[in-house]
Parts: sequence; structure tokens; C-alpha cells
Amino acid sequence: MSTENQKMKKIVIALDAMGGDHGVESVIPGAAMALKARPNLEFILFGSEIAIFRELEKFPQLKKCSVIHHTNHAISSTDKPSDALRKGKESSMRLAIDSVAQGRASSVVSSGNTGALMAMAKLVLKVLPGVQRPAIASKIPSVNGCSVMLDLGANISCDSENLAQFAILGSVFARAVMNVDRPTVGLLNVGSEQMKGNDVLRAADGLLRSVSIPGDYKGFVEGDDITTGKVDVIVTDGFTGNVALKTAEGVGKFFKNVIIEEFKHSVFSKIGYLFNMWVFKRIKNRMDPREYNGGLFLGLRGICVKSHGGADAYAFSRAVIVAADMVENGFNETVIREVEEFAEAEASLGITAEGLA
Repeated sequence: MSTENQKMKKIVIALDAMGGDHGVESVIPGAAMALKARPNLEFILFGSEIAIFRELEKFPQLKKCSVIHHTNHAISSTDKPSDALRKGKESSMRLAIDSVAQGRASSVVSSGNTGALMAMAKLVLKVLPGVQRPAIASKIPSVNGCSVMLDLGANISCDSENLAQFAILGSVFARAVMNVDRPTVGLLNVGSEQMKGNDVLRAADGLLRSVSIPGDYKGFVEGDDITTGKVDVIVTDGFTGNVALKTAEGVGKFFKNVIIEEFKHSVFSKIGYLFNMWVFKRIKNRMDPREYNGGLFLGLRGICVKSHGGADAYAFSRAVIVAADMVENGFNETVIREVEEFAEAEASLGITAEGLA
């Protein structure tokens, strides 16, 4: 380890080792990959001690900087959030979240049940001072690299103040994790003109034009702007965001299947594929969903990252690194400051979102 790495502050991350489709088989190797990229990481692993220890034996370096917290209880993918809250107090997911609330870890990463994770995280960690609602955010591939989009399902309906705060959360994330000095922000709408959209969107637009945020507000963006890289941060309510995300995923799978079918169509198609194989490999790498793994629960008092349930080791490592980036760059501290400054600016101008509709 270099002198520079030795001087780096240690970051302790709690891992739900029993979450997701693969459990320890992706969590442990994924943590080892993340450790190789970030030698300043340490881990608390929650789950079956026998299963975790068996997998840890394969990764001596990870074993040296990991602590196992045993529990046989795990939240399943079919558990309702209400049931998870009631019966899951000794589960690997809940104990991992508790460790963040207790200050033993600085962040938690889980591939487990999304609804249960959000419900538990909101209950245990609570929202940051000044933040009205947490939001689920994720990086989205775009022509220019990637953008961040929120909310993706935590809040089915939102008011204008919620959307304005999401713009702040997304901007701080873009600076902390995506290294964008001055993120551009857009509100997802049915058109780019100011008169378009419902009262909530127009009010949020007026608010964001009147009060500064830690980014440059560019007005409304449309659905076909999501992947063009027109803005760095795309803000919407959880209903619209979730539909847009699932639609994009479905279109991606559709094109993948069409391409595979067409290249299998004839001998000439297969020969054509052999000549263009390197092109398709580059396309695959550029759009690899594993690179964008990690849904962020922004606005909570602790960093909470949701890895995809079917994530392999590499995908899980990306989620761990995102969590480390957020801690290292003081995400929550910056959010508290920015939200407070936004509220003070609103008060000094004597404006409300409703009045700007």
C-alpha cells in the first residue's frame, strides 16, 4: 500500500451479505474488488457466519479488514415492507442499517428487497435536517457518459418543493460522485416550453428559476433527452421516474434480442457479425448496466445504496464504490448546507412554490 493510501481516511461500509439473488457469492467477491480499487475500505458483514467465512477464505486481504456479525435471518424478495419492518429486526438488512445509525459504519449497501430497504432505512436513519422526502436516484448512461435521474420510485406523487429539493440532492450527487463541477439540471416534462406540464411542474420550474441551487437549472427536458446528455441531473416524481426507467430497460432488452435474432438469421448474418464483433463488444461495454449499478437513497441521515438484486460481483463492487465516494466527498454534509441555504433564499424572497405556479 502506498504512503498516499495509508494516509487516506478509513471508510467502514456495512454489507447485507444475505441480500439479492446470489448472497455471499456476489457480495464477498464484490467487496474484494472494491477493496482492490479503494484500499482504505473496511467492512462489517451481516449474515450467516459460516457462509460468509467460507467465502472470505478466498480473499485474504478482505478478510483482514472485515468483521462478521452473525445472523441467520434474511429479508426475502417477496416480503412486504410492512412485514419486513415488523419481523425483520434481526435480519442482515436491518442490522446493517442499524450499524450506520449507531455510527459503527458510514454507509450500507444491500442487494435485497428494495421496498423493505427503503422502509427500514427511512425508519432507522430518518431524513436529513431540512429534507422533506428522500428520493431514489441512479446513474443513467447517456451520449456524454452518464446522467443522474431521481426520483425513481420512493415518492409516487410530489409537490413543487419536493422536486426543488430533488434538484439539490441530484446536483450534490453529480458533484460528489460524477465529478461534475457545476451540474446542469432539468425537470422532466411533456414539453420544453414553460407553459407545458401540470401546476406542480410549472410551480417547481418557477421556484428553481427564482432561487439558486448547487447547479445550473436549464428548465424542462423531455423523455428523449434522458439519454442525450442534455443535462446532468433529471428531476421527476417517483411514478414518472420509475416508468421511464423501466421503459428504457425494456427498450434496451428489446434491441438486444432483435440484434441477436438478426445475426442468427443466416450464414451471411453470422459472417457479418464476425467482421463487426469488436464494434458490438465496445457497444456492450459502453452500455453495461453493471457500470451503473447502485440505486441511491438520497436525503437520509446515513448513506444507503441499493444494489440490483441480480448483481454479480463486479456490479456489486460498483455499488460499494459509489457508497465510498458519497462518504469520502461529504455528500450528506453538503446536502444539509445546500438545503438550508435554499430555504433561507426562499424566505428572504418571500416566495412559495404555489405562488409561482
